Amino acid sequence: MAMNSILNPDDIKKALDVFKAVDSFDHKRFFEMVGLKAKSADDVKKAFYVLDADNSGFIEEEELKFVLKHFATDGRDLTDKETKAFLQAADKDGDGKIGAEEFTALVRE
Repeated sequence: MAMNSILNPDDIKKALDVFKAVDSFDHKRFFEMVGLKAKSADDVKKAFYVLDADNSGFIEEEELKFVLKHFATDGRDLTDKETKAFLQAADKDGDGKIGAEEFTALVRE
């Protein structure tokens, strides 16, 4: 499943353009811009499973670096600073990875 089956491709493109600059990524604003924040819990979980590239049931730090590429192939890699900030915002239990419930809570913030 691809993100453009869950979200509007035009919204994805606009959001990726806004966050094209290095160290500009803001997950709250990004999720709102792509329309994920307004989606059902089921759609948010579908998005989570797209981002969980290794199908481990978690999004690990290494997978977070490439999160924008899961929205569109021309998305950029997140910097280490952006990746760590994203992980810190979502990882409520401190295990170094993001579970589906943590991701859903992060999107809903």
